[in-house]
Amino acid sequence: MWVSCLLESHLSRGYHCRVSHLTVLLLITVCANCPLSVLSLNCHSACICASNIVSCSKKELVNIPKSLPEYTAVLDLSYNSLTHLRAKWTTVRLFRLHTLLLSHNGLFFTSEEAFTEVPHLKYLDLSSNKLKALEELHFQGLEDLEVLLLYNNQISQIDRTAFEGLDSLKKLYLSQNLIARFPLELVKENTRLTALELLDVSSNKIKSLPVQELNSLPAYLKNGLYIHNNPLSCHCNLYLMVTQWHARQFSSAVDFRNEFKCVLPFNHKVSIKLFELQEDYMNCSTVIDSEVEAFLEGTLTFHCDTRLRNMNKVWVTPDNETIQPGHNNRSLKVFPNGSLWLGNLRLEDSGIYTCLATSSQFNETIHVQLKVHNSTVSPAHESLNTAYTTLVGCVASVILVLIYLYLTPCHCRCRSKAEKQRSQQEESIHSSMLSAASTHDVSGDKAAMDRRVAFIEPSKDMQGQNGKLKPNAVEEFEDKRLLTVPRKKSDCGSVGSVSSDSPIVV
Repeated sequence: MWVSCLLESHLSRGYHCRVSHLTVLLLITVCANCPLSVLSLNCHSACICASNIVSCSKKELVNIPKSLPEYTAVLDLSYNSLTHLRAKWTTVRLFRLHTLLLSHNGLFFTSEEAFTEVPHLKYLDLSSNKLKALEELHFQGLEDLEVLLLYNNQISQIDRTAFEGLDSLKKLYLSQNLIARFPLELVKENTRLTALELLDVSSNKIKSLPVQELNSLPAYLKNGLYIHNNPLSCHCNLYLMVTQWHARQFSSAVDFRNEFKCVLPFNHKVSIKLFELQEDYMNCSTVIDSEVEAFLEGTLTFHCDTRLRNMNKVWVTPDNETIQPGHNNRSLKVFPNGSLWLGNLRLEDSGIYTCLATSSQFNETIHVQLKVHNSTVSPAHESLNTAYTTLVGCVASVILVLIYLYLTPCHCRCRSKAEKQRSQQEESIHSSMLSAASTHDVSGDKAAMDRRVAFIEPSKDMQGQNGKLKPNAVEEFEDKRLLTVPRKKSDCGSVGSVSSDSPIVV
């Protein structure tokens, strides 16, 4: 206003402003050296300003306005036609900006250096766009970011280092995308984001989950881990994990109970509700309370794993003794994080230990049942002894089998001689059926000289047509004759066989 007044007075040669020429020159010089940000304190013509809030929503913007006020704390660019977010999208470094809204645009590209000009951003909304991949160190420089919204995009690839450096991130929304791999690095103990409390990967394409790793997560992470509405494969480990979360009243399982579904392994086209898996399809075990076993004179630590961090925790022993944080003696100790340590265990220490956790939002009770065995042998030693005994038994069995096979006396030669004599005897008996029974002594030879040879005339029954003999009749006759005539046992020098047409000696 001062500049316009002075110029107007100078051009019209009027004196209503009553300002000297020296003052005009001084003001012009000062204004010429002023930065652009001072000259552009007014909002862009397409935006609306309300204190430190700049709203450019639903203005059909193709590019982001360049002249943004430095005092901007909230910038709303949603519901426009923006397609790129480049490195120098603002010419002014917005130190005060803590909320940036870019939802419902056509964004399919965001530069890794796009957030260097907004270092203190805490809330970033990139939802409902067309982003397809998150590259390496995609959000570097946003050390103060607490909430990141990426749901309802087309993200199918996430680099394992895409979220590195987001040490203050508490809530990450990745639902309604095309993610097929569960990002375990975000919650795993050695690589997890230290401040993360909520991770939403629901409504994606995830078919399998690392159940064992998820079971070992702290309770506050399980409470904020949303995995519903994914085509998970049905199995009992998944059923037990989700039902345990539901029993602990975790929000991720209670709020979306009916949206937990899984695909049957024997029929991939059938999707059923996960909580109906036990009743109708699989014989999975039921949820049991936390149970811990220990041995005499041992030590043990109970963790009060609550759904929220930094809750006030108090333990109650089976004897109804209240143990406050800071309590310390030879057998009981409560650590600052609320864990209960027990030392020099006795049988009397068995029972149910209760952790009472309180906060301004809600209270939580956790029960742990302890069973102390009447032995000082640890389970590792017991299993080692069992394995050793089994090994010794196997070795002894092998030795006995080898002794039986190789050291037992063999009677093969005797058996072969006996079998040979038996076979020779059978041959002799068979041949003697067709030969005459005779002896080889002197008296037998003389008697054989006096014997006569006679041919037996066949009977009528043995005759066939034209006086021919029936072959079958002859054989039957010979068999009957041989059975009626006594035969003496022949010795080694007897004849082995005779011709079939030899005469019968009578």
